[in-house]
Amino acid sequence: MKGSVDVLGVVTRWITIDGLDVTDAIIDAVLSSRFKDLRVILLKGITYAGFNIVDVHRVFRETGLPVVVVIRKKPNIQAMEEALKKHFDDYEVRISLLRKSGKLVELVPGKLYYQAVGLTEEVAREVIEITRKNSLIPEALRLAHMIASAVMTGESKRE
Repeated sequence: MKGSVDVLGVVTRWITIDGLDVTDAIIDAVLSSRFKDLRVILLKGITYAGFNIVDVHRVFRETGLPVVVVIRKKPNIQAMEEALKKHFDDYEVRISLLRKSGKLVELVPGKLYYQAVGLTEEVAREVIEITRKNSLIPEALRLAHMIASAVMTGESKRE
């Protein structure tokens, strides 16, 4: 996306439910994309397809692009860690990814939070503001959520 207006393209990757392949999928999508003028990677949270957790530092390191993670609800890390311990043999790896994902910053009190890797909190805040349109979250993330839900369920959900 260019700002909050122009959609320049879409890339997709399949990932495993509760797997550990989302980081590789993101890196591959970025590095193999024909869109070479990317400046930042925006993510809606760090957990995908259940508990497939993004290593945001590795994404930054291997793509050279800063990563901004945007979420609407403050996560209950303790509850997440308990669920991981209960359901996954490799819970230590997953908990480590959660803990090292970065400082959670509140942007809109009680409604919008973000984490930034590879850029300052101020620049991350500016990126979020510039890319928002009709929603609390950046337009690219809103559209990505709609496209993903339509592909998986046959119909998009309102974001």
